[in-house]
Amino acid sequence: MTGIIPLKKGENITSFFAVNKLRRILGEKKCGHTGTLDPNATGVLPVAAGGATRFIELLPTHKKAYKATFKTGVCTDTLDIWGTVVSENYMAVEFSLVQATASEFLGEITQLPPMYSAIKKDGVRLYELARQGVEVERTPRKCEIYSLSVGDLGNGEFSLECECSSGTYIRTLISDIGERLGCGATMTSLERTYACGINLSECYTLEEISEFKEKGALDKIVIELDKLLSDYPEVHVTENQAKRFSNGGSLMRERVKGLGEKGLYRVYGDGRFLGLGELDETDLKVKRVYNNV
Repeated sequence: MTGIIPLKKGENITSFFAVNKLRRILGEKKCGHTGTLDPNATGVLPVAAGGATRFIELLPTHKKAYKATFKTGVCTDTLDIWGTVVSENYMAVEFSLVQATASEFLGEITQLPPMYSAIKKDGVRLYELARQGVEVERTPRKCEIYSLSVGDLGNGEFSLECECSSGTYIRTLISDIGERLGCGATMTSLERTYACGINLSECYTLEEISEFKEKGALDKIVIELDKLLSDYPEVHVTENQAKRFSNGGSLMRERVKGLGEKGLYRVYGDGRFLGLGELDETDLKVKRVYNNV
């Protein structure tokens, strides 16, 4: 099968484990997720199956959304509640001050990636170094916070809802808010509610997907790949052009109607999604051919 499975990842499992479990349920050799969730995080984990795996790196991922909770007055080595406490500074913090401080992070910001992350340094993942007690220099990264709101849960605990660019670390965002408050803060839960154009309400647990499989109804939950590529403009080609494109051949720019600026396009022929083409000055070249099997 080919398409996107909107998986709702559960708590206390890695994204790798979740994908492997899903692969066995589907009976599909090729499966890959579109963005790692920490083991203790839950929520949207789009999984590409079959021929859709070849498009993972091309899926638009510029916007994601999360719900989280955090606690002020405590800091850990992992920036979340599952780490080792490194400092405590419990003090009364007015909710209005938390709101005002959080709002200062709206827009483009710079984050220092946490040591407990999957980023690689000289070919080694940072979390592997962190587990060895090794801390290395990291390069700050820019990200953007599109919207941010906090709620008061009482007793120094707060909720957070955030829409942000890909590559944003919510743990780091919360830690930075805590630092600016002067008392520290650590994340206590995290749920991804939107990614790759998929909302949490559209997602299914491993158990639910298994039930759909047993009923022979997987087609009811599989999302067609091209729906997740809708950020790219579409063009429609003739039958002969479709054959050429599907065989890896470039199409002359002036012979394809609907082309505009250079970049990626969704290519359709006879109503079928054929793949992604990349337009330059002269040709629409094949970026990826879609094989719906």
